[in-house]
Amino acid sequence: MQYRTFGKLDWKPSALGFGMMRLPVIDDDHNRIEENEATRMLHYAIEHGVNYVDTAYPYHGGTCEAFAGRALQGGYRERVKLATKMPTWLIEAAGDFDRYLNEQLERLRTDHIDCYLLHGLNEERWPKVRDLDVLRWAEGAIADGRIGYLGFSFHDRYEVFQEIVDAYDGWTLCQIQYNFMDEEYQAGAKGLKYAADKGLATVVMEPIRGGRLAKRVPQPIQALWDTAPCKRTPADWALQWVWNQAEVSLVLSGMSAMEHVVQNVASAERSGPGTLTEDKLALIARVRDAYGELYPIPCTTCEYCLPCPSGVNIPRIFETYNDAMVYQDMDRGRTVYNRFIPPEERADLCTECGQCIELCPQGIDIPQWLAKAHELLYEEEPS
Repeated sequence: MQYRTFGKLDWKPSALGFGMMRLPVIDDDHNRIEENEATRMLHYAIEHGVNYVDTAYPYHGGTCEAFAGRALQGGYRERVKLATKMPTWLIEAAGDFDRYLNEQLERLRTDHIDCYLLHGLNEERWPKVRDLDVLRWAEGAIADGRIGYLGFSFHDRYEVFQEIVDAYDGWTLCQIQYNFMDEEYQAGAKGLKYAADKGLATVVMEPIRGGRLAKRVPQPIQALWDTAPCKRTPADWALQWVWNQAEVSLVLSGMSAMEHVVQNVASAERSGPGTLTEDKLALIARVRDAYGELYPIPCTTCEYCLPCPSGVNIPRIFETYNDAMVYQDMDRGRTVYNRFIPPEERADLCTECGQCIELCPQGIDIPQWLAKAHELLYEEEPS
């Protein structure tokens, strides 16, 4: 196993961290973890040098922390830094901070959480917990030993990321989505460098874009990978691209089968900052461009179409539709559309006023594509 630096801490994290969001399940029921297999996977990873384990309050329908607590018994807990996250969307009052942390400690069968993150901070959640004095509370939890280090995971624009980083000198780590397709998405490469320059450890999630860069690889993309003299899996290419960057402290992979663990551990053993040659980086860039050419809607996310008079979030809808089509992952596309795009921003609110067509540099027939996207992605909630 290769080991890296973790911000200002005198501790070396394994290049690969064990993410618990996508564990194997029983009968396709996300809430029922296949505990024997998941435990075998976790123990294999730790025995092969993985020393960072990441879970969260809502993973696997709220069952994951309790599973982690059981699986880390028998001496495994002492061999890793354990990370979990405060469910910020459930916080209503300052008293909830202690309530959730104490519940999580009990679930995890531990008296302390090494890395405690404020989960999924964005423009809405950050002011809410900030104004409830979460930072002062966290300092108290660190002082009494229930928390080792404080961090946050993030899903929003770079400007919001910078605001959160600058708001507190006591952050130890941040967690961001980052992969070769998302270099400019959310915090992006700019946020990665900003956090590292501030001395924060940076944990990368979704290095394989939730598995989409490895599953159902389109034939034109595979043909590009096949031109490389060294043969790697698409997952390995994606992971190595992230590990190539010195600012990355560790990479979390949400593994759902033992073969993923074995392959990712082997990949991590070959990793290191600056190990990819210019030729390999150029190949990855060609793959990125080729994925973009496969998108049915030629949207560049320039946002010239915004604000829509009806409030439709045109770029987000097009991104969701494009991803669903290119990666042939309709289930995820529908989940994103129905759970993460609010009803007041969805495509069915388009009045076909035509303003966006006049503003679009790509000449996209936006109302027509919005109708197609809604037809494919919308699912009525059960009554």
